[in-house]
Amino acid sequence: MSTGRSGPTAVPRGAVSSVIARNRLWSRLDTAVAAHDEPLATPLVVVDLDAFDANADDLVRRAGGVPIRVASKSVRVPALLERVLARPGFHGVLAYTLAEALWLEERGISDDLLVAYPSVDRGALARLVASPTAAARITLMVDSPDHLDVVDSVRSSHAVPVRVAIDVDAGLRLGPGHVGPKRSPLHRPQQVLALARTVQARPGFRLVGVMTYEGQVAGLPDAVPTQRARSVVVRGIKTASTAQLATRRRAVAEALAEVGELELWNAGGSGSLESSAQDPVVTEVTAGSGLLAPTLFDHYRSFRARPAAFYGLPVTRRPGPGLVTVHGGGLVASGPIGADRLPTPWAPAGLELLPLEGAGEVQTPLSGPGADHLSIGDLVWFRHAKSGELFEHTNLAHLLRGDRIAEQTPTYRGHGLAF
Repeated sequence: MSTGRSGPTAVPRGAVSSVIARNRLWSRLDTAVAAHDEPLATPLVVVDLDAFDANADDLVRRAGGVPIRVASKSVRVPALLERVLARPGFHGVLAYTLAEALWLEERGISDDLLVAYPSVDRGALARLVASPTAAARITLMVDSPDHLDVVDSVRSSHAVPVRVAIDVDAGLRLGPGHVGPKRSPLHRPQQVLALARTVQARPGFRLVGVMTYEGQVAGLPDAVPTQRARSVVVRGIKTASTAQLATRRRAVAEALAEVGELELWNAGGSGSLESSAQDPVVTEVTAGSGLLAPTLFDHYRSFRARPAAFYGLPVTRRPGPGLVTVHGGGLVASGPIGADRLPTPWAPAGLELLPLEGAGEVQTPLSGPGADHLSIGDLVWFRHAKSGELFEHTNLAHLLRGDRIAEQTPTYRGHGLAF
């Protein structure tokens, strides 16, 4: 292997250091598994607490003093939610369903829960309006009077007020075009004000906040080495979005001043903490994926998180030189179909998926020089493309400290939950 000196056959210094780091991780994970008292079932999901804590510290640094609300969708392990909420700089949970928010509130994991998406779960809504305590701690998201109607359909009185926040579209508008998540229909300040007045006039509801999630800034990598032209375009979109959104947020805030003071203005994600936190209208930012650093968050110019979540699969076959097959592996992420949604064989280094088989339901063949260092029964460690979805495939997360498994803790699935 080249030492990294320039020349036509040189290996980039960063690539060499990545290989070394990945092989050290392989050794550390295997040492931890071998030292464990009893055999561990696969897929063996491990969270590196050293990396998790370092990522949490970096998120706080990037937020610049603005409180961070934890996106539970990207974690889905109660013990990890509790761990990060105990750290300075973090407060509250951005839940992804009302049923989840109710469960977290009942467990005492948080007393400040903002549900990120409108809910039409009448069973969960009925539980909310029946509990003054839960209703005081949980805020629903709305973008239409229809969402208020659904809440009213499950209650016979307005004795328990329901807290609501308005989801405002934060996409980039270029003429008739729209770049960003297709979420709220509310874009103009007067649209937002009209809904705010409707909320204010309805018995049993209290307007407490606003959400503006700029997914086209937070969720798009902008420094992908193999996609330089696309990365330049993405950076342009982010710059334009941030500038346009600052103006729009200010205009919405000025319009909403007519209906009174708000408790919260939520914005951002792991990929946009700096720009979101710098907006004077924003009172809190959200982060979740940045704690665990899935592969979709590998190539951002503004930050570099440490991979913290892995899953191990055992080698069950050796089809030939430079080839191994592991059991299972097909943990493909949601979103648009593409190679970036596939899991990545990570440790040992020097393995890749086969283009004609990919990551399989029952078996996954891998090729590359790393295969010749593996024997039947050895573990290959993968990274998932997204953060929380990994934990839907296991009952237990194994928490790694140094080269020892310090704790085994149930995921949502391990608690018998499917939100």
